[in-house]
Amino acid sequence: MRIVLVSVLLASAACTPVEMRGEAPAAPPVATACNADSLGDLVGKRASDARADVMQTRSGARTLRWIAPNTAVTMDFRPDRLNVYVDAKGRIERFTCA
Repeated sequence: MRIVLVSVLLASAACTPVEMRGEAPAAPPVATACNADSLGDLVGKRASDARADVMQTRSGARTLRWIAPNTAVTMDFRPDRLNVYVDAKGRIERFTCA
């Protein structure tokens, strides 16, 4: 009987909210949006790792995603991600931020 009572008390204590003391937790950092407008001069050029670094730096994107023809991609919205669309020959077609 005591074991059941102790178990019930421990289980109910686990569900009791705890008061936070001290500073409130910091808000998560706001994602920096990228700017694909500054990359128009790269359309038609061959995709490469060196160009990826340039694109990411110039656009301000935190991440970069290559999208080739017939590639399945997620539809999640990430304003800090640069999408680079390439054709079948590996040439850059367009850019979007999402």
